[in-house]
Amino acid sequence: MLTLIVISFLVSAISVLFFMRRARRHARRYGTDMPQRFHKGHVPRLGGAGIFLGTGAAWLVAGIGSDPFNVSWPLRASAFTLLCIAPAVLGGIIEDLTQRVSVRYRLGLTIGSALLLCWLLGLGVSRTGIGFVDGWLQAWPYAAILFAAFAIGGLPHAFNIIDGYNGLAGTVAVLVCLAVSHVALQVGDRQLAAMVICLVGATAGFLVWNYPRGKIFAGDGGAYVWGMVIAIAVVTLVQRHRVVSPWFPMLLLIYPVWETVFSIYRKLARGQSPGDADALHFHQLIFRRIVRVAFADDEARQLLARNNRTSPYLWIFAALTVVPAVLFWNNTPILMAFCALFIATYVAAYLMIVRFKVPRWLRP
Repeated sequence: MLTLIVISFLVSAISVLFFMRRARRHARRYGTDMPQRFHKGHVPRLGGAGIFLGTGAAWLVAGIGSDPFNVSWPLRASAFTLLCIAPAVLGGIIEDLTQRVSVRYRLGLTIGSALLLCWLLGLGVSRTGIGFVDGWLQAWPYAAILFAAFAIGGLPHAFNIIDGYNGLAGTVAVLVCLAVSHVALQVGDRQLAAMVICLVGATAGFLVWNYPRGKIFAGDGGAYVWGMVIAIAVVTLVQRHRVVSPWFPMLLLIYPVWETVFSIYRKLARGQSPGDADALHFHQLIFRRIVRVAFADDEARQLLARNNRTSPYLWIFAALTVVPAVLFWNNTPILMAFCALFIATYVAAYLMIVRFKVPRWLRP
């Protein structure tokens, strides 16, 4: 699989470099008054196109000939998967270029791609680890398909929400993919391991230009690639291998998922539409109230330095869920307990930061 990582990395890195050099004029369309904007200058948002190209190239190579990489992934299957996620990713890329695709249309595209994937690949979520829910899902097969489509179509938007600072969402995606590949290899599923390993290589090719220099952003397109591929992988992993707890992907992805759920609740409680952008996400509070102001020659460098210092806080926060997920991937009660612990910790930390009660040891 090392060859697949190299292929995806090189294709992604070269593609991102091309977009970084050629797409600067499109970056001027991104409004300077956007609440989620924490950088100076006009930075292209087409990193997701490079990630998609790198991942897709490696997927297609993995399926050629007589299985040279021993991943048992026919070219037809990898090409179908790539074509199914393309509408959602292209919708995100168009939004990155034009800033004119509404949240409703983008959600429709991701759900549409998810339904297509569930139909062609036979995906469904029939196990949740909760008895009465599992009985209902098994009694109504279409409900299992809709559940899977909701998960696959929703995760891209969760990654889009946490994609706020250089290297943040990309590194979280790498950590998650490495965890999924580890468990997939534990159960002997080299196909799923190859699927996410290709995404790791492509994401690394993007991060070369994104962190710490911030020369290009992943944009909606990148978040949609991460979300769609990871969601497909974990739904398939749980469906194929009953030994894998359905709460393994839940704990693994609890950070972006809970950030999304909490954001929806927070906006509804304030009378806002969940689709409206704001600057009150957890990572944005970390940036404003924990990360110290950096001393630099100009405002742009100062902002870039603070931007780069924010991401490691969230990497550690995400790793605190990835590690137990990998250690207890087949133990549902323990995984559920860790999910509850994360939610309690997140809410407590959020309220503490909002109320300016940050402990001294968290302040660098």
